[in-house]
Amino acid sequence: MARSAKETIEEFWRVQDHRNYSALTDLFAENALLEDPFFGTFKGKEAIGEFMAKMNHEMHAQSTHFEVLEIDGGDKTAWAQWVAVTPKGRIDGCGLYRVSNGEITYYKDYMNAPKQ
Repeated sequence: MARSAKETIEEFWRVQDHRNYSALTDLFAENALLEDPFFGTFKGKEAIGEFMAKMNHEMHAQSTHFEVLEIDGGDKTAWAQWVAVTPKGRIDGCGLYRVSNGEITYYKDYMNAPKQ
């Protein structure tokens, strides 16, 4: 039996805790869609993999990482509340995920504007 959306996103965050974003690519379906508020929309596992490789560089260069605060969901959808920890402070956000057969098919992040 495939993992539920909640279980899949819990795994997503376990992998992300190691700050190797490229390793997250394996959790996405071939036809997945990822929407990032800063970098744009990525269609398909290959494009998502290229984006994740860019994230490895960008997050290291900006001395930024993410911490998950809460994950919840069911069989097909899940969400995670998180915080981006940056040298200038913390930025609150959340991710919305759809999962089919244990693979992420849709992922979109939302975040608050950075505090000035």
